[in-house]
Order: sequence, then structure tokens, then C-alpha cells
Amino acid sequence: MLRLAHDRLAAYKTKPFTRFARRARISDPELWEVVRKANAGIIDADLGGGVIKQRIARLGEGKSGGSRCIVLFRQRSRAVFVHGFEKKDVGNIKANELEAFRELASVVLGYSNDEIAQRVADGALIEILPHEEDTNGRKIS
Repeated sequence: MLRLAHDRLAAYKTKPFTRFARRARISDPELWEVVRKANAGIIDADLGGGVIKQRIARLGEGKSGGSRCIVLFRQRSRAVFVHGFEKKDVGNIKANELEAFRELASVVLGYSNDEIAQRVADGALIEILPHEEDTNGRKIS
């Protein structure tokens, strides 16, 4: 069920990122935790223009050698996971890739809720729902 609202943070992932997350064994609850931390101001790297880079620890290991995610991000509004890579495979994104992500962020973060709903309906974006319980043990709908 699609639950877009004006008063809550919404998180999405693209199809290519979904494939990366599946290969890297990154679950939606882990992605939601990344978004929750970013929304609280815990950002690994602010790349400017609505683009952040967040680290995700590999299962049973630390963050230093784990996965990296490029997220289009606007605090208290929207997060869209668009690119992922393993630190062991790629040191960082290139300058031209960063510029392309910034351009994409200006478009995607500017979408209205109706436009986002259409992207979800046509399969371009997949909504990431919050955990069943927040850190205080309260149910989240």
C-alpha cells in the first residue's frame, strides 16, 4: 500500500539500487536505519546539491570495508537510494558521476508527492517502509 504523506520522511530506492542491495545482502530495515540516521544529522559525507554518501556495514563486520550508498536526500522530506558500491571494488565515485547525481537530485527532490506516486506506480521507484518498531519499541505504521 502506497503511503505518501506531507508530514513524514519518505524513502525510496531505484531498480538498479535494489539489485545492488540484493547482491550486497542489504535489507530494507538496514536502508531505513541509514535514512533515519541521516535525518537525525548523522551523515557520512555531504556531497552537496542534495547528494549524500552513507556507509553500510557488511554483515558481521564494520563499516570501513562495507558498502557505500549514494542517496538523494532532503532532511525531513525524502531520501532516494540511487547508487551503491563496495569499498573493496571502487574507492569513490568520479567527479562526472557526482555532477550527474547532483543534477538528478535537483529533479527528483523537486518532484511533488503526486509525481513520486506516479514513479512508484510505474515501477521506477520502490518505497522503503519504516521498521515495524522504532527505537522506543513503539509500533510504526
